[in-house]
Amino acid sequence: MSVLSTLRHPIIAAPMAGGPSTPTLVAAVSAAGGLGFLAAGMIDTGRLLADVAEVRAGTDRPFGVNLFLPDPGDVDEAAVRAYAERLAPQAAQRGVRLGEPVGGDDAYPEKLAALLADPVPVVSFVFGLPDRAAVTALRERGTEVWATVTRPDAASAAADLGVDAVVVQGTEAGGHRGGLPDDDDYGLLPLLRLAAARCDRPLVAAGGLVDGPSVAAVLAAGAAAAQLGTAFLRCPEAGSSPMHRAAVASTAPTALTRAFTGKRARGVANDFLRQHDAVAPSGYPQVLHLTRPLLAAARRDADASVANLWAGQAHPLARDVSAAQVVAEVSADARAALATVVERSSRWG
Repeated sequence: MSVLSTLRHPIIAAPMAGGPSTPTLVAAVSAAGGLGFLAAGMIDTGRLLADVAEVRAGTDRPFGVNLFLPDPGDVDEAAVRAYAERLAPQAAQRGVRLGEPVGGDDAYPEKLAALLADPVPVVSFVFGLPDRAAVTALRERGTEVWATVTRPDAASAAADLGVDAVVVQGTEAGGHRGGLPDDDDYGLLPLLRLAAARCDRPLVAAGGLVDGPSVAAVLAAGAAAAQLGTAFLRCPEAGSSPMHRAAVASTAPTALTRAFTGKRARGVANDFLRQHDAVAPSGYPQVLHLTRPLLAAARRDADASVANLWAGQAHPLARDVSAAQVVAEVSADARAALATVVERSSRWG
C-alpha cells in the first residue's frame, strides 16, 4: 500500500529548508491526516537524525524527508568574486564579513546512508533526479522515493528510474526551484497536464497552492495530492520568524531571483532582491555561503528589506491558524469546490 493511499487528506506539507519545517510542524500535519516533510537541506546528519526522532515521538503516522542533490553545474568563480565585492560594503554596514563562497555536496552521501540505515516512509529529492542505485536501495528498505521535477521530460525520466511518485513543481512555488538550474518556468497546471501525459506515476502538484479551490483544481487536473508550503508559514508550529510571517501576510509581490543563494528561488520582493538580482551569478551553494552572514544579520535586525522571505505567489491567502486546521479546512474546501463544479456541470448539457 502506497503512502498516498493511507492519507485521510490529500495535503502534503512541503519541506521548507532554513527553519520553517520544524519537527513539530511535520508531526502535526501527519497526525492531522496529511503528510509532513522534514527539510534536510543545509543541516548536518546529526541534526537530521534528531529531527527524525522528534517527528516519530510526535506521531505514528507516515512522514517524509527531503534531500538536496549535489549541484553538478560549473560555477563562474570570477562572477562570484565580483558579487562578493559588490556585497562587501553592505555586509560591513551590518558589522559582519561575508562568508567563504565554498562548494560542497551538503553531506548528501552521509544523509542518504543514514536514511538507508534508519528508513523513513518517504524520501524525496530536489535539484535534479537521484541515481538508480539510490532509488533501488531506498525502495529495498521499504522507503518510497519521490522525485521533484519542473519540466515535462524530467517527469518521464523520473518514472524510468522507478520512483514511486513525482512532485510536479510549477513556477508559482515559493523558495528554490526544485529541478535543474536552467529549467523552463512552467506554470503548475500546464506542467501537471504535460507530466500526466508522459508519466504513469502518481503526481503531487506543488506551486501556488494555498486554499481549497486551488487544491481542487490540481486534483481535477490529475494530481493525486497537493503539496503546500506557503500555506503553513503562518502556523504556530512553523519556525518562521515574525518578519517572515508579516511578509507572507502582506500583499507584496514575489519574484524569482538568484540574489540570495545563487539558485533561483521565489520570495517576497524587497530592496536586496531589486538591487542585486540582475547581476547575481548562478552558483549554488557558493553564493549561499557567501551571503549567509549578511542575511543572518538582517534577520537579527528584523530588516525585511534585506532578508530572504521565501513565499509563493498566492502568499496573501495563507492564514494564521494551526497546521491541523490548514490540513482539515483546505481539504474540506477542496471537496466543496469539486462538488460545486459537479453541480454546475450538471446544467451544461
